[in-house]
Amino acid sequence: MPDDDINAFVPGPRAHIEGRPGGPLSGLTFAAKDLFDVAGYPTGGGNPDWARSNPVPARHAWAVQRLLDAGATLIGKTITDEVSLGIVGENAFYGTPVNPRAPGRVPGGSSSGSAAAVAAGICDTALGTDTGGSVRVPASFCGLFGIRPTHGRLPVTGMMPQAPSSDTTGWFARDAGTFAKVASVMLGEPIPSALPDRLIVAVDAFAFADPEVGAALRPMVERLRAMVGETREEVMAPAGIVQWARAQRTLQPSEAWLTFKDWIERDNPRFAYSVARNIFTGSQIPESERQWAQLVRHEARGRMRHLLMPGTILCLPTTPFPAPKRGEPLSAASFQRDRILCLCAHGGLSGVPQVSIPGAELDGLPVGLSIVSGPGTDAALVAVAAAITRM
Repeated sequence: MPDDDINAFVPGPRAHIEGRPGGPLSGLTFAAKDLFDVAGYPTGGGNPDWARSNPVPARHAWAVQRLLDAGATLIGKTITDEVSLGIVGENAFYGTPVNPRAPGRVPGGSSSGSAAAVAAGICDTALGTDTGGSVRVPASFCGLFGIRPTHGRLPVTGMMPQAPSSDTTGWFARDAGTFAKVASVMLGEPIPSALPDRLIVAVDAFAFADPEVGAALRPMVERLRAMVGETREEVMAPAGIVQWARAQRTLQPSEAWLTFKDWIERDNPRFAYSVARNIFTGSQIPESERQWAQLVRHEARGRMRHLLMPGTILCLPTTPFPAPKRGEPLSAASFQRDRILCLCAHGGLSGVPQVSIPGAELDGLPVGLSIVSGPGTDAALVAVAAAITRM
């Protein structure tokens, strides 16, 4: 078993399960975020009281079984932000995984351990989950390929839920070849050779990011322009990406409260302050606010349908800035989280697939460029990520 000198894996005995011989992923290793069931090992969800309150699973999660059947070998379960309610990667119980690409900085969450393990070369790929940005953000902060698939496309059986109307399974890789191999297995289809022929640059998203981030990503955008051809600039969220984020911040915590309500009322578990605050906030959201947020979700889905016609992709910064420093005060961290969510809310609201592509740096710190397309076109995004890397 590889050493874990970056605190990526959950404490205790490490799971190790060999993949099926002769599969398309034979020879590759993977890790699974501690929201995925692995038979014979507790699913901890980043909170020791959750692990104690729930039985040890007898079956693997769908995503874990899928990779094992394809030949990949599981080498352990990775740390997550507590009950996946986090975006920077800090866990009060198990600590913060090291960001190998930006030491002294957060790895991004909530799939923090999975991203850190891949970035450090401990494994070839790793499973994460993405509700409000939990694969996309660590992919950007750690300089990785990462995908949020079309919502509802992949089974979430055996995956600990948070907000089911936004929850998805995702994965990371360091290189485009591995990313495409894993994507083909997970999506159940080959990666196409044909590429989209229209590109939209989301000007409101680029304007919201730090100017230096936009400048760092410009060469990648120019490669996309050259590769795709027809390009235009559009506002992604005419009502404002802050409004979209407010709607996601209404729907996601209110669903999270319903997910964890019975456990909280029964066991009175321990939480870090920021996690407890989010859950309590979700419990207090009135029905009128939830109805408003559902209308915004309807608007966001319609807008993305309008923009993402067949053969069209949209690009935007994955995060508004590189990875922040570890251990920031709560007041500073809260503002950072809000800004991050503003560039991620469209995923949970609209359910469209998104891939974060590495390749840019700001002062030596990775920043990702994201590409988005219509529902069900996940494989096309993987093809674009591979093509831009070859350029």
